[in-house]
Amino acid sequence: MAYEKLKQATYDANLRLVDAGLVILTWGNASQVDRDAGLMAIKPSGVDYDKLRPSDIVILSIATGQVIDGPARPSSDTPTHLHLYQSYPTIGGVVHTHSTHATSFAQARREIPCFGTTHADHFYGPVLLTRPLSDAEIQGEYELNTGKVIVECLAARKITEPLHVPGILVASHGPFAWGKNAAKAVENAIVLEAVAQMALQSLALNPTLGPVPQALLDKHFMRKHGPKAYYGQK
Repeated sequence: MAYEKLKQATYDANLRLVDAGLVILTWGNASQVDRDAGLMAIKPSGVDYDKLRPSDIVILSIATGQVIDGPARPSSDTPTHLHLYQSYPTIGGVVHTHSTHATSFAQARREIPCFGTTHADHFYGPVLLTRPLSDAEIQGEYELNTGKVIVECLAARKITEPLHVPGILVASHGPFAWGKNAAKAVENAIVLEAVAQMALQSLALNPTLGPVPQALLDKHFMRKHGPKAYYGQK
């Protein structure tokens, strides 16, 4: 019974990626975990979204990555998702897309500075960029190593709570986003793409633009996410 609920939530998140315009063809995937059950659910590899059904979603063990349930092979990006779940207990959902503007920053190997309050409302600082993978990492366990460079990047920037920076750009590849569940990860992927587009347009208008002042970043992020947050309804 737990499988069906987890599969439905993961299925819904994958379809929302399409509805949000973040996915072309099969270029993307969403996953979610059930920590209590020790399970992870993810889209099957290469399946068209218009043919995807909740029953197609693949269930795996978080601890081992072994397939527990599902008729198809899991997404080829499963080792990346799995490594993020194993590294960060607060992450409950992960999304990977090749959305146009965020991927443009990833391909240019540039992080996305926080240029304004829209960005600051969701990311406590820039959207970070990983280092490029080495030839050995690419030729080895590529997808697992992608997860490892994400964790390495967050550690190097002293990010202890990944939900404060709920997405990243993998150099020359594209964006990954995460959240407390798959639905929130999709929302963060939508925000990441939006702020990437705004950043590109802002740089076109003002190529010397710098990031917002720290005080403004603190105010906008903390009023939504800090211990004294007051945005929205209780």
